[in-house]
Amino acid sequence: MKKILAISGSTRKNSSNFRLLKKIAALSTEIFEVTIFEKLDQLPHFNPDLEAPAEIIELRNQIEAADGVIICTPEYVFSLPGSLKNAIEWCVSTTVFSNKSVGLITASASGEKGHESLQLIMSTLEATFDQETTLLIRGIKGKIDAEGEITDPETFQKIRNFIKAFEKQTGPST
Repeated sequence: MKKILAISGSTRKNSSNFRLLKKIAALSTEIFEVTIFEKLDQLPHFNPDLEAPAEIIELRNQIEAADGVIICTPEYVFSLPGSLKNAIEWCVSTTVFSNKSVGLITASASGEKGHESLQLIMSTLEATFDQETTLLIRGIKGKIDAEGEITDPETFQKIRNFIKAFEKQTGPST
């Protein structure tokens, strides 16, 4: 069973992105053990003059221990949400994302610029992803209900394809 750390870029409780990660976890129980990081809103502001506090060391350790990381984020003002960018910035001076399999999902009203930004940042951190393990879902609020069920058949199929591609990317189970 591959250990996957999932990070929602939204700090809203029960956001579309959080519900989508829960659905991915439910659809992949036979191949992934998914842990959703739920402390994004509790991380201190990045300051390169400071030693990493305990919360950051815990996040880095979770990333390092995972076979892969899935980031699912909305787009805020044509970019990444500040809390997600902050968490990633705490990892820049490390190698926790180097050669780490990542799945990158941007689920938002539009999302194109945020998706480009996420891919650029993760590429800079030397994370491993490809076209099949990135997914842009426009209009997410109309495609997933309050219970986390994907109501749009095309989006559901794209999620299933994403899971298969991510399984392949993370390598054989140990």
